[in-house]
Amino acid sequence: MAMDRRPRYNSTMERTQCCVAGGGPAGMVLGLLLARAGVEVTVLEKHADFFRDFRGDTVHPPTLMLLDELGLGERFAELPSKRLEKMRMHIGDTTIVAADFSRIPGPHKYIAMVPQWDFLNLLAEAAAEEPTFTLRMGAEVTGLREGGGVRYRDSDGVERELAASLVVGCDGRDSLVRSEAGLVPEEYEVPMDVWWVRVPKLRDTGKEAQVFGRFADGLAGVTMDRGDYYQTSYLIRKGEDEAQRAEGIEKFRERIGGLFGWGDGELEAIRDWDDVKLLKVRMTKLPRWYSGRVLCLGDAAHAMSPVGGMGVNIAVQDAVAAARILAAPLLRGTLTARDLARVQRRRSVAVSLAQKQQLGEHKILIEPALDGTLTGATVPFPLRLSDRFPLLTGVAAFLGGIGPLREKTPVFARR
Repeated sequence: MAMDRRPRYNSTMERTQCCVAGGGPAGMVLGLLLARAGVEVTVLEKHADFFRDFRGDTVHPPTLMLLDELGLGERFAELPSKRLEKMRMHIGDTTIVAADFSRIPGPHKYIAMVPQWDFLNLLAEAAAEEPTFTLRMGAEVTGLREGGGVRYRDSDGVERELAASLVVGCDGRDSLVRSEAGLVPEEYEVPMDVWWVRVPKLRDTGKEAQVFGRFADGLAGVTMDRGDYYQTSYLIRKGEDEAQRAEGIEKFRERIGGLFGWGDGELEAIRDWDDVKLLKVRMTKLPRWYSGRVLCLGDAAHAMSPVGGMGVNIAVQDAVAAARILAAPLLRGTLTARDLARVQRRRSVAVSLAQKQQLGEHKILIEPALDGTLTGATVPFPLRLSDRFPLLTGVAAFLGGIGPLREKTPVFARR
């Protein structure tokens, strides 16, 4: 007998004031903050859990301050973590401290390196304490609902509808919510794609997280200490994934081993191409972040380059601003496009400045690195200046660690 594969539909309409599509950092922070204001909020996360490798594990000082003000600082401190206090670059035979976070203002003079799934679980547990918060895991948004809200498929494969006064797309750079709302992002040209690999850490490097970039002989990469292994990004020219894979895995092991000084012990973990994940780098920005009863935040509104690891920080700050601006009109039932426009106006300058900074780093660092013209003798002027005047490493740390605009935690969410 043939199996009936037609979708099943629920008979009861679900309702909420705000539906958040995507349970990443922006979605979970927004859901928690709105729930603390008393807004009925439902977060739909398409995966069954938060465990995904090769995600941004950096928790920046503004987010650490946010957690303190939410009363979650002590809980966060219990998570497995390391502290990134200095960002080092090895360009040829030259070593440079590109950013020194000990020089930035505020109580947290470092970037915390915490597995993102632990961070998201902490936010989910805190949000679950709020009576107006609902998190549905394994719930994939399949479209927007006429009249407001979304259609989604639950973890049992049942097609459902969720009516909402507002839908917030926090579903990433390939956002379905954005597409369904008819919002089309502008694309920036980028010079690279990234291969992600896990490489075991065979030597203890102490409490300080060892994160450094290496650039030599036309090769470029960055490693991030995740406890017992390095999450490593190896940069390739845009669109060269297929051609470089055709050269064979041994060639890749030879290149990355030479770049980072790794031997057989580390490289044996890269068994075949299944261990090498491709990130197709995109930088985008929506001219308008909203349409009707839909608002996009984070990568859905502005995909960031992985350079500098700024994406998570920017997305969290988007969520803080959105919660502060939108909580009251959602509670009153008076939400309009003007409120959504206020969110974009509040955040667009900060996003534009951050993206300009990343594009500048592409130009002076990534492009010459991949061209093979970046050497110890051709270190970019800003880096040479910082190396000569160490106080300037604090400026770089401020720009990359705090960013152009730190959003204030809403009073209603503080504990």
